[in-house]
Amino acid sequence: MNRKKKISQIFKKRLKKANAKKAPLSTKPRYISKADRVDIEKPASDAAPTS
Repeated sequence: MNRKKKISQIFKKRLKKANAKKAPLSTKPRYISKADRVDIEKPASDAAPTS
């Protein structure tokens, strides 16, 4: 592989990584484990007034 091709390959690889970092995350919501969901729901249910 000649020098020019190798340099351009490295540049393209770095450019691709940089663009991937800048790209917005997917529209899919972040995964929350079952245990974390229980912990999140617990304070909400405790705060609700019971009559």
